Amino acid sequence: MRILLTNDDGIHAEGLSVLERIARTISDDVWVVAPEVDQSGLAHSLTLSEPLRLRQLSEKRFALRGTPTDCVIMAAKKLLDRKPDLVLSGVNIGANLADDVTYSGTVAGAIEGTLQGIRSMALSQAFQHAVGRDISWDVVESHAPALIRTLMNVELPDGTLINLNFPNCAVEAVAGVEVTSQGKLEFGLTIDERTDGRGFPYFWLRFGERSGDFRSGTDIRAVRENRISVTPLKLDMTDYTVQDRIARALLEGTVA
Repeated sequence: MRILLTNDDGIHAEGLSVLERIARTISDDVWVVAPEVDQSGLAHSLTLSEPLRLRQLSEKRFALRGTPTDCVIMAAKKLLDRKPDLVLSGVNIGANLADDVTYSGTVAGAIEGTLQGIRSMALSQAFQHAVGRDISWDVVESHAPALIRTLMNVELPDGTLINLNFPNCAVEAVAGVEVTSQGKLEFGLTIDERTDGRGFPYFWLRFGERSGDFRSGTDIRAVRENRISVTPLKLDMTDYTVQDRIARALLEGTVA
């Protein structure tokens, strides 16, 4: 099986090294195409106004000056002689839960793989922001290989990817695996206004306290209770429940 790895934290991120070790327990045909620099929070963005600069670091390992989306496209369309069988994106520093999936470059890597017709999974490791970026990767490294092998055998419809979130706890404290739905979090960013050396203002986004819906069955609740969250996400964003409502309103407006 050919596996393509990417991420949004950049080619030198520790989580990418963790993901490579995970992938090599599944296959010996592992390719890495990851951003040259940190691309966190850029979601499913393309680089259209600048050239894509590609640098080969070693056999089957490349750094691209671009986004996670660019990386998957470069691999599938240019570097590989055939498409990979699996795209793994991550392991992200921090969970990608609830509404945060819309911002996530990690999830975007899996989105692009799915658009390319490749089975794709995003992996994220929760950690405690208050104590800095000292992250333990033991849970994801211990549990991800078997979980990925199992999920490879699940039939998925076109346009569906899998979002995996691993809790911040000891390996022995993991309370199982739960298939979840996407939860809801209140926007937790604030804007700091600062002044540069010449007295001009500038602004910095800062993460703040998050509140949200922690209902049973959601990804947020599962990770909070030390369970591994497995969330299938669909690319089709059509709200089918509203289609008929809009159609009736338009018809009534035309008749009137």
